[in-house]
Amino acid sequence: MHDTNRDWKADPLPDQSGRRAVITGANSGTGFATARMLASCGADIVMACRNVHSARTAAEEIAADYPKSMIDVVELDLSSLASVARAAGEIRDRYRRIDLLFNNAGVMWTPPGKTSDGFETHIGVNHLGHFAFTAQLLDRMCHVEDSRIVTVTSVLHRVGQIHFTDLNLDRGYRPTKAYNQSKLANLMFAYALQDWLERHEARTISVAAHPGIAATALFRHVQGETPGVAHAAIETLFHDANGGALASIRAATDPAESGGHCYGPSGFMQLRGGPTRVATSRRSRSRAPQRLLWRASENLTGAQYLRNDAVSRRT
Repeated sequence: MHDTNRDWKADPLPDQSGRRAVITGANSGTGFATARMLASCGADIVMACRNVHSARTAAEEIAADYPKSMIDVVELDLSSLASVARAAGEIRDRYRRIDLLFNNAGVMWTPPGKTSDGFETHIGVNHLGHFAFTAQLLDRMCHVEDSRIVTVTSVLHRVGQIHFTDLNLDRGYRPTKAYNQSKLANLMFAYALQDWLERHEARTISVAAHPGIAATALFRHVQGETPGVAHAAIETLFHDANGGALASIRAATDPAESGGHCYGPSGFMQLRGGPTRVATSRRSRSRAPQRLLWRASENLTGAQYLRNDAVSRRT
């Protein structure tokens, strides 16, 4: 895919003063790196995290280095739709305006399990939780000029399939199969959301990003199997959380971005390297499955996206 802004540089980042970013999973890994980078260029940060203690510690660390940035913490457990609703309500009560939403948090290759709402853990946390969270924050964004929703996917979406008749993978669960499905779902959602925003003439755009392979805590289940070998491979072949965050940062701040694209590393197999627009699988861009996934996600979560008149009143 053609990159229209090959001169984009992370240093310095575009000034983000006066902008507010909500970041899920911002207490560690690429989410923390994203929060820190945005705070460094003036953005105010809302860290929406399951582990509130860890998030507050992370917030204090960022605030110490960038005291001009306002750092807030909201408890969000994406494995619970009730928690999603509480967190979204708390953010809505505090803020009339959101400029950036990063659907960043996720789980990877976990043992078999279900969320509190009965969803398979990967699809429930990585996709359905974010689908519902986004719906409940949209009216704080649709009227905001150049507001953006960045949904984090994975290069492994390429080998993912959406099992529409068995989203919970009750018939043949494998951690890799579940993770790949959820990351394809993230990407399909990002594209379908851009279509929705365009149809409703919102001022918000939807963009996807993937970190390549970043050596973060997401790999804890892999390292638990063969800790020495896995750790050595991760450290040697992949980049760190800061490198992994750059695709999300570019998706959120590049003035040339108009929505509907995906950013990832420019290097071999998109594993590492500087952020660039990347091609994604044909399956991820197929409109009919996108619409089918959207309807299934609405039915499963009860999420209701804004009507056209509700968006128009804010634009």
